[in-house]
Amino acid sequence: MLFPLQFHRREQEQREREGDQEANAGGFSYSLDLVRSYHYKKTAVNIPKTKKTYCKNKECKKHTLHKVTQYKKGKDSLAAQGKRRYDRKQSGYGGQTKPVFHKKAKTTKKIVLRLQCQTCKHFSQHSIKRCKHFEIGGDKKGKGTSLF
Repeated sequence: MLFPLQFHRREQEQREREGDQEANAGGFSYSLDLVRSYHYKKTAVNIPKTKKTYCKNKECKKHTLHKVTQYKKGKDSLAAQGKRRYDRKQSGYGGQTKPVFHKKAKTTKKIVLRLQCQTCKHFSQHSIKRCKHFEIGGDKKGKGTSLF
């Protein structure tokens, strides 16, 4: 498998062999969009609702069937020390006291799967790569068929 940079270098060398003067004048260049698209090649991920995997619980310690769900962040606690300090600082006159974060860099989040063992009900977490679209138990894609 060729990476985007290798592909462009090969293309460049082939042009130079053919004697194309425009290719030699410009030097080596590659499309940054092509490199970015390579990293986000996996746009849609479909995972089955059950998965047979190892259970680390002391009762099991073997491969069992696990129910797969997606991990979701819980609600922030008002009793946490940082939140209490922030609320105390914000109260009264003076407006916004701490900087509000605006420089968001990522367009996707890493997906975390929550696996529940069906024999001992023990939970474990498994993180997978970044993807734009994620679904659990969607239609399987057959060979040479379309989903529509």
